[in-house]
Amino acid sequence: MPATSAPREDFLAQLAAGVRDGSFVKMTLGKPRGPDATLRNLFVRPVTLRGAPQLSFLWRHETQDITKNFPPAEALPQIAALVGTTFHSAHLFTTARLAQLEFNKHGEPRLTYGKATGEPAATAHDQPKHRLLPLESQRWLEKLGVTNSNGSVRTGMADKHRQIHKFVEILSHLAADADLPGDRPLEIADMGCGKGYLTFATHDYFNRIAHRAANVHGVETRSALVDACNRTARECGCANLDFLAGTIDSTRFATLDVLIALHACDTATDDAIAKGLAAGATLIVVAPCCQKELRPQLTAAPVLAPALRHSIFQERHAEFATDALRALLLEWAGYDTKVFEFISTEHTAKNTMIAATKRLPGGRPGQTLSGQQTGTVRTEAAAAKVRELAAFYGVKTQALARQLGFDLADVRQRK
Repeated sequence: MPATSAPREDFLAQLAAGVRDGSFVKMTLGKPRGPDATLRNLFVRPVTLRGAPQLSFLWRHETQDITKNFPPAEALPQIAALVGTTFHSAHLFTTARLAQLEFNKHGEPRLTYGKATGEPAATAHDQPKHRLLPLESQRWLEKLGVTNSNGSVRTGMADKHRQIHKFVEILSHLAADADLPGDRPLEIADMGCGKGYLTFATHDYFNRIAHRAANVHGVETRSALVDACNRTARECGCANLDFLAGTIDSTRFATLDVLIALHACDTATDDAIAKGLAAGATLIVVAPCCQKELRPQLTAAPVLAPALRHSIFQERHAEFATDALRALLLEWAGYDTKVFEFISTEHTAKNTMIAATKRLPGGRPGQTLSGQQTGTVRTEAAAAKVRELAAFYGVKTQALARQLGFDLADVRQRK
């Protein structure tokens, strides 16, 4: 039950007063006690949207952040319902002082005060943020319809704009951890690049931010998009950026340093990974989607059978099994893998990213090797992990395993 004692009501009254008179700076709710085990904190701050005051809620979970904005009349009752129930710690920062409300294990509140942080109350929204992409990127962002002539994001393109910048941020970290060659221009391919948003972003990150010469190639089946992207690249002065018409399966690169494939449908992701492995790529970055291949094969442990009769659980297990097998096959092939959320599910449902960095035989994570050396790090222990997972789900065949010549059958069962 929510606490009803004076300290809690006094705290909430001070919050409401701070919102009304403009002295509210921010608030942090912690010590979650609700049913969601992934929830960590809620951060609240004042913002202005289209000239109207709002309170911005940032829900911080273990693996994702979710932001929602509400007018004060809606926000304050929501906060009141959370204090002392879902959260047992609350810090209110105003220009005058800090108010700290804590609940003990019996749910009894205690209100204490501290000095003001000196931080001013700021309600400006969409203030300029530090972005990795340079000013020159505005030219192609405008031509691709993401922004308008004054640099502001077009209606309906906010998620795409956010995705582009998040991708560049991730790419910068992955590239820093990979031992990419420094004595020649990098060779980079974006397979199934679509309209080229992330292809242009990749080009600008390496050539204009990291100052590492890179030849970037976009591969796309639709010739009209290829022509449009090549025209935009020429108009924006991207001399070492080109787009090729073709499928992932039919395109050949003798050498690649970085292979990117975001949202290549179903087994096209496996085709892209195989191309990166064949070309000796040091860094492979994929964000799979529409994992349909394994769903008909799923015959998991009997304990899961009642659950897997539901289509949504079948779909999620198929996605998990597919991406888990991809990650394990990459590890068997000599790569260190990371699987993480690309961007919040609030903005896109296709948000799982697999990043693989080539390692040295017997080396530490992050150490790399040439394409010719990759096979020397393959071990039976790594192969066993792949086969055990495949056996658990009843998977007999999988696209990437086939392309790598990897037999998913348990060796012990064949004897």
